[in-house]
Amino acid sequence: MQEVMNFFIEIIREPAIFLGLIALTGLLLLKKDFSSIVSGTAKTVIGVVILTQGTNILMSSIAPLTEGFNVMYDIDNPEVAPALGADTILSQYGTQIGIAMLAAFVINLLVARFTPIKHVFLTGHMLFWFPFIFVAVGVENALSNTQLILFASIMTALYIIIAPALLRPFVRKVTGSDDFIIGHPTTILSLIAGWVGMLFGTKGKSSEDIKFPKSTEFLREISITSSITMFLVYIVVSMIIGFETASVAFGADQNIVIYSVMQGILFGAGLTVLLLGVRMMLAEIIPAFQGISQKWIPNAVPALDAPILFPFAPNAVLIGFIVSMVTSVATIFLTGSLGVFSFVIVPLTITCFFEIGTAAIIGNGTGGLKGAIAGSAVAGVVMIFLVGISVPILSGTAADWIVIFGGNDFSLWAFLGDLVAKIFPGG
Repeated sequence: MQEVMNFFIEIIREPAIFLGLIALTGLLLLKKDFSSIVSGTAKTVIGVVILTQGTNILMSSIAPLTEGFNVMYDIDNPEVAPALGADTILSQYGTQIGIAMLAAFVINLLVARFTPIKHVFLTGHMLFWFPFIFVAVGVENALSNTQLILFASIMTALYIIIAPALLRPFVRKVTGSDDFIIGHPTTILSLIAGWVGMLFGTKGKSSEDIKFPKSTEFLREISITSSITMFLVYIVVSMIIGFETASVAFGADQNIVIYSVMQGILFGAGLTVLLLGVRMMLAEIIPAFQGISQKWIPNAVPALDAPILFPFAPNAVLIGFIVSMVTSVATIFLTGSLGVFSFVIVPLTITCFFEIGTAAIIGNGTGGLKGAIAGSAVAGVVMIFLVGISVPILSGTAADWIVIFGGNDFSLWAFLGDLVAKIFPGG
């Protein structure tokens, strides 16, 4: 029985296989011919693999910047707190995490089938990391094994049901349809950007309507624009901390200017690959999911990974990344000088790109270019405080993980989960 459960856990944790099986199921329910079934399933899997590889390329391009920013504001030891660490939690509580993940997904299917909340959370790796966080919260509150599984299952189910539903109307504004919604820890930051966009934005001018002189029309190509942008980010950081220091901080084994050029090109290539994967996957998974919607869960839509939204406003993604990096680093400086937190917070480059890049798209959808800028700026500040409230909660378990990947729904729901965990006997 344990081996069967582990097999299903591995399927859900592997996005390409998980979504490939979803596409296969939908195409079978639609009674498509054999060729269409094989083609649709294969293209879905390949599209997800391309998307994933694009994401990995982007992360490898962004990651060195964190150390550069650490040097910029003189952090010699970025450790935030003693913690077990992700590997230890996974090895000691892997079974509880797996059971909670499967239980939450089943609850999501039942809710989608029998209630007006009609979506199915299909971002497989997030289906895994949220019970990871909730198990860590439960461990911090000394819950028993049974309580731990119950708590993590309920909290994960609540998240995958509530969060995408809250973001659904904002996604509809961006896409102009209800074919899919977002199932990703960007929810709180995207909601903030959407609300800020409504208040301070101007709907008339979109981030995608930015005009370029004829001599610079090449900048309309997002692969070129993103490459130049990332190159400039690396160069500016290098100039501030010194080229020799930057070489050490970035781990560069070549001239820092050439290194910056290559990191910029790597970023542009990663974004191009990611967008190709998104388009390929969407072209297959949306029609295939109609089979599930028609036969099993009427009117349901899939909740998918945040990069699915990137092709709708790629300029906004870059705006969100740059603006949030500026406001978040400024917030780190300010909170550090005032002693707001008793631990170090490092720049969250990954959250700035993926979560706040998505939030900027939402802000653009509600308030145009101004909404994207203002929404990203506020989200960058909020992100730091979300890390600040979640690190103490996870100080003995996943603090080292949350300070890198938090500042988003992981942090917010760790805080909410901690409040709920205290209700449990012994919590």
